[in-house]
Amino acid sequence: MLGKEKDKENRMAKTNVKVKLVGSRGNAFGVLGKVSKALRMNGHKDLIDEFMKEAMSGDYDHLLATAMDYVEVS
Repeated sequence: MLGKEKDKENRMAKTNVKVKLVGSRGNAFGVLGKVSKALRMNGHKDLIDEFMKEAMSGDYDHLLATAMDYVEVS
């Protein structure tokens, strides 16, 4: 499992959009909203539906991993 986690850490996001998720307090809807808004505001409307579909296809950990696939999370 550690190898997979290491690979995720070294993986680049699909965009260079930065999103601060600190303070989301485990709120999945807050994370979805922040990431989709950031994508829209930075000219990546084409990725929003793809992101939302993938992010909602699993648990909260999957949501966070998907967010990191699309944006740079801090």
